[in-house]
Amino acid sequence: MKKLLFITSIAVIASLNILAQGYRNPVLPGFHADPSVCTNGKDFYLVNSTFQYFPGVPVFHSKDLIHWEQVGNCLSRKSQLDLSGLYTQSQPEQGWTNAGIYAPTIRYHEGRYYMVTTIFPSRRHFYVWTDDPSKEWSDPIFIDFALGSCDPTLFWDEGKCYFLWKAAADETRPGIKPGEINICEIDVNTGQRTGDFHHLGTGLGGRYPEGPHIYKKDGYYYMMLAEGGTEHGHHVNILRSKSLFGPYEPNPANPILTHFSMKMQNSNIQGLGHADLIQAPDSSWWMICLGYRTSGYLLHVMGRETLLAPVRWDKDAWPVVNGNGTIAIDMKCNTLPEVPMPLDPVREEFKYIKREVPADSYSSIGLPWGWMSIGNPDYSRYSLTERKGWLRLHSTSTPLDAATSPTFVARRQTELYFSATALVDASHLTEGSQAGITAYAAPLNHYDLIVERKKGKLVVKSNIRVGALCHTGQPVELKDSQAYIRISSDKDYYYMQVSADGKSFTTLSKMDFRYLSTEVIGGFTGVMLGLFAQGGDGYADFDWFEYTTE
Repeated sequence: MKKLLFITSIAVIASLNILAQGYRNPVLPGFHADPSVCTNGKDFYLVNSTFQYFPGVPVFHSKDLIHWEQVGNCLSRKSQLDLSGLYTQSQPEQGWTNAGIYAPTIRYHEGRYYMVTTIFPSRRHFYVWTDDPSKEWSDPIFIDFALGSCDPTLFWDEGKCYFLWKAAADETRPGIKPGEINICEIDVNTGQRTGDFHHLGTGLGGRYPEGPHIYKKDGYYYMMLAEGGTEHGHHVNILRSKSLFGPYEPNPANPILTHFSMKMQNSNIQGLGHADLIQAPDSSWWMICLGYRTSGYLLHVMGRETLLAPVRWDKDAWPVVNGNGTIAIDMKCNTLPEVPMPLDPVREEFKYIKREVPADSYSSIGLPWGWMSIGNPDYSRYSLTERKGWLRLHSTSTPLDAATSPTFVARRQTELYFSATALVDASHLTEGSQAGITAYAAPLNHYDLIVERKKGKLVVKSNIRVGALCHTGQPVELKDSQAYIRISSDKDYYYMQVSADGKSFTTLSKMDFRYLSTEVIGGFTGVMLGLFAQGGDGYADFDWFEYTTE
């Protein structure tokens, strides 16, 4: 009996430790902006914005809101997401920076998952659905009665489905108030409007109100939204009403989440906002939101990341985020029982992953989840089967500097200190063709290490693109057709490096991090670490890609 009690006591203590051990933010590091989350009662699913990258809108799965595994993408076919021609005519080389998929919302209703979003610059809203988030999603159902601004969501109440969005400032359609948050009932099977327009206001007067979501609790409808712009002044406000259509009264303690204060001015987490609330199976409430870790004084390079905070939400009361409306990197709080998910491998060996998907799905290439291209890629230029265990990239005339779709695959930079290394076989590069590794932020802002066939010889060189300026380092002849190429960072600089043996690396150049930061170049994405092939008609093979962090 004593032995049984002892074992029981140990089990209880272990359980309490699991619940109280806390976690580390961000829960999705690197460019994972505009998070939205839903639950089917036992599993959580989360989506993020992808802007100009394809496939669009990654889907993550979790059991505890802390550990996440990507299980698919909502938009993996061109029939779902056509990114061609989105760049502007006046500045086509820069247009990708602000085009593509903005601010998705994921919701679960009666066994079906819905993801609703906006595509820019057309500002058309649409949604897709699936019964299994890890499978292919439906073709789009477009909302034809309204254009952006952006950040739409779906909300079910008493058997009816409602479409909620912030109207564009130049909206002229009858019944819709420009610049206001509008709501109307729709037929979720068709996207057609079936009810009147209702206007819910513009928030509390902060700049760029966005990301509105509605939740029903204790007889109240709560409307939460972000204001202040997705920079340092970003924050989250909440209002409530006894009626879905308002009027909505603000929380006296707004904002419920912000780091735009003297107290948090020295935190390396800034720009908190664009949040979503979720209730776990144990009845606890949680908030996921975006924020970014600064690389230097008020600058960030990794894009906006996904963070998590506990929420206390008593009956008839306002939600309180993490006790004081702030978020830390090391969170000390009770959690759900933790369920670790598989981690991305340090070294990607480029083994072909066969999936039962349509031939026009990006997943048919066979790359791991998390690897993306720019725009809609030509699948014939990517192969994991032509040389088993190698990724073959066929070069194209479209360079990295172009705002269309170069031969390029990349994954996110997730930490300030990192090393990204690849083994490239350049035997089949033709005269003038290039292949290499890049730290890519935008068409006109990327740092590259390039292997090139020039006058019959293989050479390696660094390339720094900063806006209208481009500096190419002195070429160094390679003694072999295979080379180890690397980009690394110590937070302050990026280093372009090469090695013949994979042990001793030579730095060809270094460049300040700030010229890849969002504050310098604009846009909404973070640095991507990728492989590419451009110019001529040759190809290059990559044996592996290794990503290590501190």
